[in-house]
Amino acid sequence: MSSQDGAQGRYAGRSLAGGRYQLRDLLGEGGMASVHLAYDSVLDRQVAIKTLHSELGREQSFRERFRREAQSVAKLTHTNIVSVFDTGEDELDGATMPYIVMEYVEGKPLGSVLDASVAQYGAMPSDQALKITADVLAALEISHEMGLVHRDIKPGNVMMTKRNVVKVMDFGIARAMQSGVTSMTQTGMVVGTPQYLSPEQALGRGVDARSDLYSVGIMLFQLVTGRLPFEADSPLAIAYAHVQEEPVAPSSINRSLPPAIDAIVARALKKNPNERFPTADSMRDECLRVAQSFQAAAPSIVPGAQTASGAGVGSAVFPPVDTSLPQGGPVQTPYQPGSYGPPTPAPASAPTPGYGYPQQGGYQTPPPVNAYAQPQGAHTPPPYNLATQQSAPAPTGQGGSGKRRNMPVVVGAIVVALLAVGGVITAISLNKDDGGNEATDDKSKQPVAGHKGPDRTKTMESTKCTEPETAYNDENKIKAPDFTFKDWKSVLTCLQAAGWSYDKRKVDENAYGEDTVMRQTPKEGSEIDPKHVEIQFDISSGDPA
Repeated sequence: MSSQDGAQGRYAGRSLAGGRYQLRDLLGEGGMASVHLAYDSVLDRQVAIKTLHSELGREQSFRERFRREAQSVAKLTHTNIVSVFDTGEDELDGATMPYIVMEYVEGKPLGSVLDASVAQYGAMPSDQALKITADVLAALEISHEMGLVHRDIKPGNVMMTKRNVVKVMDFGIARAMQSGVTSMTQTGMVVGTPQYLSPEQALGRGVDARSDLYSVGIMLFQLVTGRLPFEADSPLAIAYAHVQEEPVAPSSINRSLPPAIDAIVARALKKNPNERFPTADSMRDECLRVAQSFQAAAPSIVPGAQTASGAGVGSAVFPPVDTSLPQGGPVQTPYQPGSYGPPTPAPASAPTPGYGYPQQGGYQTPPPVNAYAQPQGAHTPPPYNLATQQSAPAPTGQGGSGKRRNMPVVVGAIVVALLAVGGVITAISLNKDDGGNEATDDKSKQPVAGHKGPDRTKTMESTKCTEPETAYNDENKIKAPDFTFKDWKSVLTCLQAAGWSYDKRKVDENAYGEDTVMRQTPKEGSEIDPKHVEIQFDISSGDPA
């Protein structure tokens, strides 16, 4: 046991507030504080007491800021918020100990629930993850209305009761940490948890409610994939990733996820706060809408999928989070949509069925196909067999009459050749894609293992192009429509209706499905000139990369 563990263990059996609160079992601890189960002798009830580490209570300015924040949090009343009953400070072992008295939640941290889901399914089932995320956002909506930004949303600050009620805790502590206490800045303490910091937090800029929504996006990514979007060997490298790197789509890790979840995460993780969801309530509505729009399926995790899209900082690598699972991937057990409780392990004697793509050993890659190879024993036939058209040799002495009789054959050969050239030209023109670019491959004619067909239901209304939104800062410009995750055929109809130019390229991946728009440049919401519109698209081929 470490010295810190020993110090915290000594607090069990001690009392605070003149003997009112009697500390009992240590429930958990982190970098800033420890939580004990305690007994409130005045009201005869169990409570949870968070005692901040002694180094945080050395300066009066911090203790005063912490007291004010605790008073603000005590005014938050909501089903999904851990209630704060009291706050104060006491002397323990000659050191000042700030503490807060909270509602005792009998349950598990969300991190523990996620670990159980990862061990059983590979990630948390998407319907459960969206439901939990929506409840966290409901709590944030209340705090944001009161002007209180959490600043440290993560699974460790979310509790799940035995009845599966979400409880968000630690409101105000991170804000108190940002009070400018000199000793904290000198010791290099990070306000918040690096893996969940918004870019503005990582840059030391001012934060608002949208910073919490970024952290919620990170948490949702982690719930549905079982890993974090950015991971590195130092807090600085992680902070750099939040500012500079683009996360991969969650569905590239968990193939059972619908594109709508990718869209929620992508919007929540925008670097610019103005491009994120405007409020916690709007993000919550979208989570609930998506949860009701598809039938949940068991997670299908891609073995060895990487989470970082860029090169990172120097030699820093962003590996998947170590979930302490045996090699070969998680063991899967049947999943019942709508069950939000901790997963129950399957009996040891029962075989565990797999879902979707194989979890172990990777994928069987089909051998490369040589389009020009001929089967064994086959020979390339001549383009035209003219033997039936050739006449017998001219009799001796007839001079040029033989040449004259062969003239129709020569003319016929030329005509056939011209027809062949015309046929090739026609084939090339027909092989051009609908954007006017010549196709560079012929994969669509060959069956590809793992191909995912198009979803023609994801349509784009033509009015999005013909009647676009006007830009905020310039009435002569418009906002680029959002074409992402829409079927290309409907997008093309929209573009043609407005007379807009475009360019597109196929990208080999089968998480979205053939003809699904994956990315667009300029991005949705960008201010563009309606008279000179040219948009570039990345479109899924539906084939595995």
